[in-house]
Amino acid sequence: MFKYFELDEFTCSETGKNEMQEGFIHLLDSLRESCDFPFKITSGYRDRTHSAESNKTTVGQHTLGCAADIYIDNGVRRYEIVQQAMLLGFKGIGIAKTFVHVDTRASNHKVIWTY
Repeated sequence: MFKYFELDEFTCSETGKNEMQEGFIHLLDSLRESCDFPFKITSGYRDRTHSAESNKTTVGQHTLGCAADIYIDNGVRRYEIVQQAMLLGFKGIGIAKTFVHVDTRASNHKVIWTY
C-alpha cells in the first residue's frame, strides 16, 4: 500500500487507535523518496484522549490523521526534510531539536514554527 511506511507505524501510542489519512501517508512516502534517506516516525495518529492532545482547546493535526513527527539526529537531514516538505506542499512544519513535525492542515495558510 505504501512504499516506505507501514500503517502500524502511525498507531496512537496510548490508545492503539489509528485513523491516519491514507493521502497523508502517500505524501509522506513522497517526502521520504525526495529526501533519499530513511527516517523514523516518532508520532503519527493521536487519539483525542492522548495526553498530548486532551488539554488542547482546538483539535490538533495529529488527531485528524494528517500529521507526523519525524525523528532527526542532525542539522543536514533536518534541513533536507524541511526543504523537501515545503516543496511537496506540507502546510505545517514544526522544527525541534530531535524531530520535525509535518502536516497537511486544512488552512489556506502555510505555517512554520519552532519548539
